Amino acid sequence: MTTQQQTYRQAVVRVPSGPRSVEIADVPPVEPGPGEVRVRIAGAAVNPVDLGVAGGVFHRLGMVNQPEHTGLGWDFAGTVDAAGPDAGLTVGTRVAGFVDGFDRAHGSHAELLVVPAADVAVVPDGVDLVEAATVPLNATAAAMIVDLLGAAPEGGGRLLVTGAAGAVGPHVAVLARDRGWEVTGMARAADEAFVRGLGAGFTTGPGEGWDAVADAGALQERALAAVRDGGRFVGVQPAARLPEERGVSVEVVFARPDGELLTRLLARVAKGDLPARVHAVVPLAEAAGAYQAMTEGGVRGRIVLVP
Repeated sequence: MTTQQQTYRQAVVRVPSGPRSVEIADVPPVEPGPGEVRVRIAGAAVNPVDLGVAGGVFHRLGMVNQPEHTGLGWDFAGTVDAAGPDAGLTVGTRVAGFVDGFDRAHGSHAELLVVPAADVAVVPDGVDLVEAATVPLNATAAAMIVDLLGAAPEGGGRLLVTGAAGAVGPHVAVLARDRGWEVTGMARAADEAFVRGLGAGFTTGPGEGWDAVADAGALQERALAAVRDGGRFVGVQPAARLPEERGVSVEVVFARPDGELLTRLLARVAKGDLPARVHAVVPLAEAAGAYQAMTEGGVRGRIVLVP
């Protein structure tokens, strides 16, 4: 299937300097190649990493080198608009996923997006596409954090999850219990009911002496200091990996698309096991305002851009 659309809209930054540098560009559609699908976006979440790209954090680290513009957005959900050879998905299939890497001219904050079919998952019946758009990056990162933590050691499974009411933390809190961890979530006092609703204990501060810390809130040194000697720490900032100290094992997650994993995670969303929280729905044309709202904090769930 070939679209008759001559151009499509996409959020980009040319000279990244924060939310005000986000603009909407008209770009030509791309046809999917072998093993690829083109997705017509129904919703695309705004994540903290998007603010870093728009603010030039990764450009300054030498991780982005785009001659014209950098595409914005990771998470997406929508329907297959066109399928290349051997894609294994048909036009009209509801899918979700996220875009990999930083150095790219395309992104999910757009009307159309071409991605490898292996990177997406079919969205289960009963899960709204806008809700599904909040899941891929954060739930995948959470699952990978839990894999890095491994199973809880017998007699020493006290896990602190920072940012337990944020983007990644709620998923970690749920998934870590599957591996035997006794989970306590750290969040603001106003989020206590939500965190306890995940089946976790609750605290407003990092404390100390934890067997492990999953630092979904990116507290970094403060969170590492809360781990007991010889414990485990998993961070979420690949560009700022902390050095090991006191015998604490230090790992850092970098989420990669995994369609099979995401299929399992979305199935748990459909069952109500994992949260899919929408803070607000904002038109794609107002992407800069959505980014600004994210920088001001206090967002619970994700702001989702819709074309």
